[in-house]
Amino acid sequence: MSIQDNEVLVKITSAGTISIPKQFREFMDIQKGEYVKVILGKDRILVRKVTIT
Repeated sequence: MSIQDNEVLVKITSAGTISIPKQFREFMDIQKGEYVKVILGKDRILVRKVTIT
């Protein structure tokens, strides 16, 4: 993934959900049914891959 590909505009649905772009899921090896952690910062939301055992 190049620097130009690290930002993508996504739309928030009426239910308040967003989709993680395919190239991000592939780069992070995130599969359907897995979990991510959502962390709130001062002016950002961070999504981090987690492993649940």
